[in-house]
Amino acid sequence: MSQKPILLWYRNDLRSHDHEPLNQALKTGAVVIPVYCFDSRWLNHTHFGFPKMGVFRAQFLLESVNTLRQTLRNLGSDLMIRQGLPEKVIAELALTLNASAVYYHQEVTAEEKLVETKLHQTLSQHQISTQGFWGSTLYHIEDLPWAIADLPEVFTPYRKEVEKRSQIRATFPTPNTLPALPSLDLGDLPTLTEWGLEPPRSDPRAVLFFRGGEKAGLQRIEDYIWQGNHLQHYKQTRNQMLGADGSSKLSPWLTFGCLSPRFIYQEVQKYESERVKNESTYWLIFELLWRDYFRFICAKHGNKIFYASGLQGLSFPWKQDWQQFERWQQGNTGFPLVDANMRELAATGFMSNRGRQNVASFLTKNLGMDWRMGAEWFESCLIDYDPCSNWGNWNYVAGVGNDRRGFRYFNIAKQSQDYDPKGQYVKHWLPELAKVPPTKIHQPWKLLAVEQKRFGVQMGVDYPLPMVDLTESVQMNRHIYSASGGNS
Repeated sequence: MSQKPILLWYRNDLRSHDHEPLNQALKTGAVVIPVYCFDSRWLNHTHFGFPKMGVFRAQFLLESVNTLRQTLRNLGSDLMIRQGLPEKVIAELALTLNASAVYYHQEVTAEEKLVETKLHQTLSQHQISTQGFWGSTLYHIEDLPWAIADLPEVFTPYRKEVEKRSQIRATFPTPNTLPALPSLDLGDLPTLTEWGLEPPRSDPRAVLFFRGGEKAGLQRIEDYIWQGNHLQHYKQTRNQMLGADGSSKLSPWLTFGCLSPRFIYQEVQKYESERVKNESTYWLIFELLWRDYFRFICAKHGNKIFYASGLQGLSFPWKQDWQQFERWQQGNTGFPLVDANMRELAATGFMSNRGRQNVASFLTKNLGMDWRMGAEWFESCLIDYDPCSNWGNWNYVAGVGNDRRGFRYFNIAKQSQDYDPKGQYVKHWLPELAKVPPTKIHQPWKLLAVEQKRFGVQMGVDYPLPMVDLTESVQMNRHIYSASGGNS
């Protein structure tokens, strides 16, 4: 048996199932010491001044780490908890504990990769090895049909080739027991109050109560796929904005690695074998492929995804009008679909994918606003914020990312009718419009004075008038986009 322990550094992989670093560390026969470090940089602010980690994500993270600690305790081990700069904290622990190595899951974006690099540089001076493993995607990066540098710039060719030429690896087994830890200062789980955050109020209008941790993630799979049997209708219902089970809503647990994408794939295969295999069951895998793609794109392009010019390098004169931005931010644009989604985000930390596309399109294609402001606001608010998916999608909607169509925008009026025809979602989040009939709910600015009185809403007082004309604003920004070299 090795005399020196292995430090198992947990990051966005807060689970015991399908965990390669854990499995490989156990194979060595060494004592495995799990540790999690809350990065103090998460309490800083973004470039545009928003908190980097809002209260909903902070709470979900704390719950997830706490669940991991309980899981490890149940297996006979425990979790060391620290706060600070991981590249320093983990290095100091490795030296203090006389570790032979640090095992961890690799990340792809700049801040996280820099932490890995600094840790390796420090520990290599003391003959302590660092070993990173790839485990955040459905397909392993080494199994792609191309080198990362040759990854297709458009999703569909990527998807077709991957599905044809690559295989999804089997999941790693969940250990039944873990070696006991020596006597250590394990550290305490921090609180929201310590971080200067007020515990969030639970809003009864929320589509789902998201509780962090592997146990809650596994329960969500059980509820959605097996008990509710919702997977068979996923493709038809995934764009619903109201209700818990239109879509899987697994993204928060995927973000923190409480669920492995390969485990979800395994469950879908089991469902297809035991119940039904159809377009809907495939479509959940299709969404995981999109998630993979954004992560691989980040691995290929690095920081380009964070630049105003995006992956296309398009020099567009984005506006930074804070007065207009705040109306979007607070859900006071005068367009019910946009406002309802933005208020849901502020109140719950979550928004449907359909909602995200619409509000992002409105900010960039109707207001011509700097898309990075929106991306950072999402970073601050979303429970399921993932840098690759968030910034990749904002690149895409802003017309500076992976999309040949260039000036692609969402017609807010049509989207409202298509996805909320009776106005149920809008009324759920905009009570001031509760009495407005479905035929008028999406264009309340057209209400006559007598109608406003009848429906109990005074436009410009109880609910704002529209910020812009939808058609004129799109035409104006399309012209600017084309003049900037974009393909309209």
